[in-house]
Amino acid sequence: MFDTILIANRGEIACRVIRTARRMGIRTVAVHSDADAKAMHVQMADEAVCIGPAPVGESYLRGDVILEVAKRTGAQAIHPGYGFLSENAGFAAACAAAGIVFIGPPIDAIRVMGSKAESKRLMANADVPLVPGYHGQAQDFATLSAEAARIGFPVLVKASAGGGGKGMRVVRAAEELADAVAGAQREAKAAFGDDSLLLEKYLARPRHVEIQVFCDTHGNGVYLFERDCSVQRRHQKVIEEAPAPNLPDDLRRRMGEAAVAAAKAVKYVGAGTVEFLYEDGGFYFIEMNTRLQVEHPVTEKITGLDLVEWQLRVAAGAELPLRQEQLTRKGHAFEARLYAEDPQREFLPAIGTLVRLRPPAENDHVRVDTGVREGDAVTMFYDPMIAKLIVWDEDRDAALRRLRVALAAYEVVGVTTNISFLGAIAAHPAFRAVEIDTGFIERHRADLLPPPAPVGDAALAVAALSVLLRRRAEAQAALRARSDRHSPWLLANGWRLNEENHYDLSLIDGETARAVTLHFRTDGYDVVVDGGAALSAVGVTYEDGALTVSLGGRRVRATVVQQGLDLTVLIDGAVSRLKLDDPSARAAEQEGGSGRLTAPMPGTVVRVLVEVGQSVEAGTPLMLLEAMKMEHTIKAPAAGVISAVNFAAGDQVSEGVDLLVLDIPEA
Repeated sequence: MFDTILIANRGEIACRVIRTARRMGIRTVAVHSDADAKAMHVQMADEAVCIGPAPVGESYLRGDVILEVAKRTGAQAIHPGYGFLSENAGFAAACAAAGIVFIGPPIDAIRVMGSKAESKRLMANADVPLVPGYHGQAQDFATLSAEAARIGFPVLVKASAGGGGKGMRVVRAAEELADAVAGAQREAKAAFGDDSLLLEKYLARPRHVEIQVFCDTHGNGVYLFERDCSVQRRHQKVIEEAPAPNLPDDLRRRMGEAAVAAAKAVKYVGAGTVEFLYEDGGFYFIEMNTRLQVEHPVTEKITGLDLVEWQLRVAAGAELPLRQEQLTRKGHAFEARLYAEDPQREFLPAIGTLVRLRPPAENDHVRVDTGVREGDAVTMFYDPMIAKLIVWDEDRDAALRRLRVALAAYEVVGVTTNISFLGAIAAHPAFRAVEIDTGFIERHRADLLPPPAPVGDAALAVAALSVLLRRRAEAQAALRARSDRHSPWLLANGWRLNEENHYDLSLIDGETARAVTLHFRTDGYDVVVDGGAALSAVGVTYEDGALTVSLGGRRVRATVVQQGLDLTVLIDGAVSRLKLDDPSARAAEQEGGSGRLTAPMPGTVVRVLVEVGQSVEAGTPLMLLEAMKMEHTIKAPAAGVISAVNFAAGDQVSEGVDLLVLDIPEA
């Protein structure tokens, strides 16, 4: 076994590998960029070395620098995690040349399976079922157009290299193909440095079922059952579960055997995942991921195994710890990926500081894999994943209940997150009934992403109580510092001469001012929202933003985080955002023309689609912005005339800068 390993990654997967290595008595070396100098994985490792500036091309993708660090620190092996260099055959070859073990598959397996086209040609020879498509090397548009017509629309345009939904487009008609091919090529080139594409028949309602495989250097290969990853958006997984529900056992076995056959066809070693589409009893090979998957914890929960430990043992030359007949599974597990992103804005990544980060308590049923802590920043440079929430129980229904409870308990303030969206999926009747496929989110979009509603009375009430109690505590502290501790002024109970004691507050909900009045009572308060009926608020406790109150006879537990004038209220997983009414601050916010179109996040301008003086209609695409290796379209909010274009293709832009100005005529 190795004495020291280097982890060529960051975030939660680096932390995940460090935990297992520490348990096995293996010393760990972390690498980090300038931006990650104080990151969680850096603090956890036995040794850490800076490898360059924040951009990944100057740090985490610098295989030469990482190898030099490995030699200098005495690392005998490198664990690449996932992403970055994990499926880079050139880096694996460089490790071999340097005499350092790459904790992953052989170089040829990475190369073959890293090309969707080449892997499918190989799988066809190994009798692994394939979706009808085109996997050829000719990439001219005439060939792609002819092949798409042969396959029949709708077709799926996919990047031959990489994954994660990048460089992927659904094309439903021939006239859409040219734009889809051009966009997919740009995205694939930016993400993987390879713009080659393949085409596949687009299946209407398939499930995405993948098999976890493991092979060693002694010719042994097993499958560790399957995962269902059908719930996706933009072809990126959102919630995964194991085992895949409602699959016949004979089908599970055949898929597992096909996956092992696929792995053995490339003389595979280590952990890998063979992905299939499943529809109407048939299954079809999509690709093989030659690394540990993000969703591997659900397999660990149902098998009781540590897959990172298996990786380390196999890389050190050991045989697989178990044979196929020795592998068993128990119960059901879910994984939900918590991201800093805004579901109401087409899932745009969000950046900011994690002002409050309180996960649910971990136990035998709940696991949290994360690489960030409260106070850390989510930046534009890296994937905006905050954590993976994994739950387990004896059956699917019980595990799903645990998922809903754990999501409701997760507190994140400082960045917009997808927690409410995940909770909506977990609570949806169709998801509970296993009516799932890769189109689940789009089909139920109206249920999962309802339009923003006014903040409810309960959230307004607890926000007002929090403001009052916080101000009372601050006033009492100030008075206590300079007054007698028996002073009546320390009561701060709202007493007024010749008038009922009460407290008035105005909170801004979106653009609407909401009035809240707290009437003081001997045992609590009466709360009046917008002049409505009074709600009794008794048994109030407040500490560190956590507020508990019996409101109108209902026990409410909430967290209220105040940042300047901004208030974030969390109740049972629901997030409400309010602002203390400050006329001067409100006036400052309302400055500027409505026709100024700003960058929703930092990124690069890919294309400018309009010019100054051009008339456009509402919804017209104006500019393509690439951020987090995904393209986002800036569209006209109304009809008007372009009066300014402030950036050109290739320009870097910061969040909030004016990209274009659209003159909108008065109605």
